[in-house]
Amino acid sequence: MSHATPPPFPRDDRLDALRGLAMVWMTVFHFSFDLQHYGFFRADFYGDPFWTWQRSCIVSLFLLCAGMGQAVALAQGQGWPRFWRRWGQVAGCALLVSLGSWFMFPRSFISFGVLHGMALMLILLRWGLPRLGQGALLGLALGCLLLPVFVQHPFFDTRWTNWVGLVTHKPVTEDYVPVLPWLGLMLAGAVLARWLLPRLGAARPSGPLRRGLALLGRWSLSYYMVHQPVLIGGLMLWQATMRG
Repeated sequence: MSHATPPPFPRDDRLDALRGLAMVWMTVFHFSFDLQHYGFFRADFYGDPFWTWQRSCIVSLFLLCAGMGQAVALAQGQGWPRFWRRWGQVAGCALLVSLGSWFMFPRSFISFGVLHGMALMLILLRWGLPRLGQGALLGLALGCLLLPVFVQHPFFDTRWTNWVGLVTHKPVTEDYVPVLPWLGLMLAGAVLARWLLPRLGAARPSGPLRRGLALLGRWSLSYYMVHQPVLIGGLMLWQATMRG
């Protein structure tokens, strides 16, 4: 009689807590953006390094977690049907983000933001992980990160081609996460998970803060979709109350 082999990376709350931390950081960043958008204070979110670097770090942390999550899911034997169900949720939410941003920012709506990028990159990662070893994954990650530094062409500057990332200038949009260089961060997350998680051992009991972050991380997509409407609605209600 055969016995099921337990997954090499039993699920714990550490990765979810890291994703939850990214969600908290993102919420603070977006709330600051909303405050300046509605005139509560002035800030340059498009040119000030204090804000642009935060945005890059938040996206990097998200994609690292996504890459780690895919490596863990494959190690636990996740099949394609479950993958496609989750992918459909991500892709559907990406479409809603495009529609919502077009309503608010018709001249700079999001055509290929973080969810659009993740939807495409998750397919590439899912296909490549079972076929590539650690060395190949790491080399590919470095190549993705470095290629846009040395290769740019006007062909990639249109809305139909800028998803690749080899643009000569950043497009006018509220969010832009092309395949290059960001696939490199997702690949790096997969490499990190393969190397790190077996060395950490089983999850230890966590305190209330980490449990809260882990809970938030497990519901990251739902939270991502509702947090801005709640923040913006709250600010609009506050403005209406003040004027009344």
